[in-house]
Amino acid sequence: MTTIIGFAGYSDSGKTTMVSLLVPYFEERGIKVAVIKHDAHGHYKEAPAADSTLFIQSGASASVVLSPDAVRIYERKTVTLQETIKRLKGSCELILIEGFKRESHDKIAVFRTEEQARIVQELAVPPIACIAADRKLAGAAAPGIPFFSMDAVESIAEFIRSCMKNP
Repeated sequence: MTTIIGFAGYSDSGKTTMVSLLVPYFEERGIKVAVIKHDAHGHYKEAPAADSTLFIQSGASASVVLSPDAVRIYERKTVTLQETIKRLKGSCELILIEGFKRESHDKIAVFRTEEQARIVQELAVPPIACIAADRKLAGAAAPGIPFFSMDAVESIAEFIRSCMKNP
């Protein structure tokens, strides 16, 4: 069974850093991880001057790069978060989602400042935990839920493992 945990926070709150630290923790323990990132503003671009980028820029509907150890697919189409999760469920045990604050999956709120702590009120459902700069800030923004400091990667990973169906 696949467990889905999201990380929600404003820009520069630490979401990407946290996810990038958690992935090797799980992979090194034999837990296959997929990461889905929300690019709400369409800022993501393929590597400039790469062949696949040139194909997309020339108007291709899709560009696929097959390597000995990977496949990279760029398609011009709209898919939902749920469709993407469904596609990944059979191939991994844990899906970490960055963003998608208005979706209803379990989320950990990530914030460094009082202003960023407002993310807690914007989530579709209350967070299951928070990662914050300090306990006082976390307690004010999200009372009664587990708090983790920004550098507590192992504790955060173990919390996520406790949420997993088959850790």
